[in-house]
Amino acid sequence: MAEKRDYYEVLGVNKNATDDELKKAYRKLAKKYHPDANPDNKAEAEKKFKEVNEAYETLSDPQKRRMYDQFGPDGPQGFGGGQGPFGGGYSYTTSGFDGFGDFGDLGDIFSSFFGGGFGGRQSSRKNNGPRKGADLNLNMDITFEEAFLGVEKEVVITRNETCDICHGTGAKPGTNPIKCPQCHGTGQVTQVQNTILGQVQTTRTCGNCHGTGEVITEICEHCKGKGTIRKQPKIKVKIPAGIDDNQTVVLRGEGEPGTKGGAKGDLYITLRIKRHSIYTRKGNNVLCDIPITITQATLGAELEIPMVDGSKEKYKIPEGTQTGTKFTIRNKGFKYVNSNNEGDFVFTVQVQTPKRLTKEQRDLLIELAKTMNEQPPIKKKGIFG
Repeated sequence: MAEKRDYYEVLGVNKNATDDELKKAYRKLAKKYHPDANPDNKAEAEKKFKEVNEAYETLSDPQKRRMYDQFGPDGPQGFGGGQGPFGGGYSYTTSGFDGFGDFGDLGDIFSSFFGGGFGGRQSSRKNNGPRKGADLNLNMDITFEEAFLGVEKEVVITRNETCDICHGTGAKPGTNPIKCPQCHGTGQVTQVQNTILGQVQTTRTCGNCHGTGEVITEICEHCKGKGTIRKQPKIKVKIPAGIDDNQTVVLRGEGEPGTKGGAKGDLYITLRIKRHSIYTRKGNNVLCDIPITITQATLGAELEIPMVDGSKEKYKIPEGTQTGTKFTIRNKGFKYVNSNNEGDFVFTVQVQTPKRLTKEQRDLLIELAKTMNEQPPIKKKGIFG
């Protein structure tokens, strides 16, 4: 499969482009590549037209743009469309960008450019086609260890679900909605008014069907004609190992239901990682302070270093180790999402001075001090005195 072009490159803008710059670039390119404007090269124009729309649909949404900037056009590889190790239609962190096919009636956008559209299209916008359901957003707190190892969580969300009695039509079982007699199924009505400047034609949403193009004569008693029921389902969420603070997991099709046969929206879950009492994170490295005794620092020692996953690693520090010295255990840090690589575990030794000594310990230290002829170090003068 061909690799997708960079969305910023597609629109011809830099990565710091403002919303207005994105919109301006999009309109210019959409007008240029609209299939109806390229009758002699319609196939190629349509390809570029779709590419431009996909790029703008992503970059014009702040959340999707943030995830695109982090993971690129295909999202974390191996986590899209249920093909990753967790399956189930989950996409991780981020968005996946694998199917923005419901961008609405694109022909309507060009009515403002071409004064009524191409190919005899009407300038009025039609709202009664298939539309994707709304996306939902949720924050979730997880522990440092859960982010390190990965975890499966269960969340309860509140959302609309398609009525299982009328199957989303809103009509009583055995009946069907009928075409609106006022707008003839278009969802809009046109009025002509006489003014001193002549006749003025205006188009507005049909008040009889509220823009749906259909009228329900006998409503479903279960959903009261809405076609949806408010529910609180439990949903399992699989968090991949290595997820970082404020990164997002996307569950495809777990948002609000679509209308007129449109796809369901998605559920965006932003992770917040709780602070740990021992470990901190820098990139994909784990940082930790390890206390040692004066004798361990002086003579050297083999330490048992506690890892985030509960295991212990033996590490030998040399004699004469000074407080603040850093040591690295390779490949014991956080995993990189969508990669087999791992960060490192970096620990800093802190030499602890004992606060209380027995008489025997004090006598031994005094004798040691005598053998070392201890005196405060004398700073040598520099070349400037």
